[in-house]
Amino acid sequence: MEDPDVIVVGAGAAGIIAAWRAALKGAKVVILEKTTRVGTKILISGGGKCNITHDGPLEEVLRAFRPNEARFIRPACYRFQNHQIVEMLTSRGLEVYTRPDGRIFPVGQTAKDVVRILTSYLEEVGVEIRFESPAIGLISNNGSVTGVRYLDSTQTERELRAPAVILSVGGSSYPGTGTTGDGWNWANEVGHTVVKIRAALAPMYLSTDPELLAEQSGIALRDCLLKARFAGKEIARWTGDLLFTHHGVSGPTVLGISRIVAETLPGGPVTLEIDLAPNRSYETLSAEILAAVTVHPKRFIASIVEEFVPRSLVVSILDAAEIAHDCVGMRLEKKARNRLITVLKGWSLGPVRAVPLEKGEVVSGGIALDEVDPQTMKSKCVGGLYLCGEVLDIAGPVGGYNLQAAFATGYVAGETAAQSTFNKS
Repeated sequence: MEDPDVIVVGAGAAGIIAAWRAALKGAKVVILEKTTRVGTKILISGGGKCNITHDGPLEEVLRAFRPNEARFIRPACYRFQNHQIVEMLTSRGLEVYTRPDGRIFPVGQTAKDVVRILTSYLEEVGVEIRFESPAIGLISNNGSVTGVRYLDSTQTERELRAPAVILSVGGSSYPGTGTTGDGWNWANEVGHTVVKIRAALAPMYLSTDPELLAEQSGIALRDCLLKARFAGKEIARWTGDLLFTHHGVSGPTVLGISRIVAETLPGGPVTLEIDLAPNRSYETLSAEILAAVTVHPKRFIASIVEEFVPRSLVVSILDAAEIAHDCVGMRLEKKARNRLITVLKGWSLGPVRAVPLEKGEVVSGGIALDEVDPQTMKSKCVGGLYLCGEVLDIAGPVGGYNLQAAFATGYVAGETAAQSTFNKS
């Protein structure tokens, strides 16, 4: 193949859509992909089920992002909307359903089916994919990026030239998938600022006794409210499920607040607590427990606690409330009852030890948004370079938001990169 019009570095969600759109507009496109397949992170998204995007009006979707991020991706999201990626997939046989919380998933199918269909779009428009061809740097000359240096499948260094290069290499979460943060260094070398990288949508490690963590590992809580506190003040909260792990906690609630916790930790300790009855006020809960012990004075308090947590956590709750394991209703004094309610409404998990960046679904930080044109995804620092996906300083919450941002920014980068090559010819 002769030199392409557009080189796409990275075959993740953003890169796939960028390459497809550029080729659809008539450009000759080559993707350089480090791994042996496309869409590696898509394959592990949503626990392998792939939370494709988030449903609802675009303005609601955008409100899930921080204001500056929402402003940046708004033009792209309106050019490639959430329903458009869904239509691309369903038109080729994928069945989807929307959860009550707005998350869109395949029905009875998996992320593999999503990637298979997206790959068919690339094949249809003639995109060349060079697997096991990791980029090792950008080629620039006179203020413009003119190509990419990469290693071919034999580990021989090669150069590929093109008038437009799209950098869609992702961030540095899940480095085993090929996203190891290389793109930030390359962008920095040609003049871009890289905002400090922190974990987002990541589990949290706790400063808790390892033996206790091992005992609790695998236990799940449903529909709880997780809160994070710094210097006594609540800094974040998220309602949903929580999973105990060998190192601490994970699950939607943890992912939902991990970015704020990661940003706050350098300033001092952050602690976590769980409201196990988020839909009931302190007063309502107090009245319910008082009624329960009055009607059934010989009922074990442990059985009441079991209505809020799995049996394996009951002892931990009783210990936190300083209540004997064999205590019954008639022996539960008012002070002890108040302690129990306090724990049920705010069970302390202790301080966060770390928010592991490499375990996150995405990272926050990346190429500064004010250095990229949101209408085109073109670099403002250097010619010939387009940027999209997680390499940018964008990190939405859990729920399909980040894939939508990747698809949309990839679409715009691919379209405008293709158009730019034709304008030069």
